[in-house]
Amino acid sequence: MTKIHPTAVVDPAAELASTVEIGPYCLIGPNVTLHDGVSLVSHATVAGVTVVGAETVIGPFSSIGGPPQHLAHKGEETRLVIGERNSIREHVTMNTGTVLGGGVTTVGSDGLYMVGSHVAHDCVVGDKVTFANNATLAGHVTVGDFVFMGGLCAVHQFSRIGRYAFVGGGAIVTRDIIPFGSVWGNHARLEGLNLVGLKRRGFSREAINDLRAAWRLLFAPEGAFQERLEDVARVFAGSKEVSEIVDFIRADSNRPLCQPGL
Repeated sequence: MTKIHPTAVVDPAAELASTVEIGPYCLIGPNVTLHDGVSLVSHATVAGVTVVGAETVIGPFSSIGGPPQHLAHKGEETRLVIGERNSIREHVTMNTGTVLGGGVTTVGSDGLYMVGSHVAHDCVVGDKVTFANNATLAGHVTVGDFVFMGGLCAVHQFSRIGRYAFVGGGAIVTRDIIPFGSVWGNHARLEGLNLVGLKRRGFSREAINDLRAAWRLLFAPEGAFQERLEDVARVFAGSKEVSEIVDFIRADSNRPLCQPGL
């Protein structure tokens, strides 16, 4: 049965599954839906039109589902949708979307959001990501599956971060990061592939070798970048990992591409 600490304030209109646990001094708004096994440790706020997936744990002093930090927001009803089995630690903030951005902020499943991390309005965050302490996203950022965000990093609005990318601690990201890439610095530069992450995730030696060879060709100093991109697409057409990078670069974007030395 649902366990609610007597000091918690839960709006009667909120939808709580039968196995939800709400700790001391938590605040739950009227438009909140908490699925099976969701646990709020203590002093956490879940507000707005917010859905929290099963078995997600929300730590003390987190603010989930607050309104977007956007001057154009005039109180319209927008949403935050969080997946399953996330660990959302202390002081984490996640905001609902804006009308201008489609109205929904989306957070995937099986993520770890460490102390003070922030997901802003209209972001789309994938599954099995890790946000270290105080990693922050501006609005409209897209983060792929298995991305690692280092502590104190910050991502510019509308940026894209491809799957399996690594963002170093303290990096200031103002450009799109290719899948499997590794960046760090202020402003962040593409320093290579996320080889440690690829090995930890069980990528084959063949796949990693293809990625390394494609990297050398794509970011070679000779020739025009677009010509090199076409060469990579042709030479490595049989590699799904390299094709993912090519497709990422070819896709429409609001931000330039993060490259070595930039």
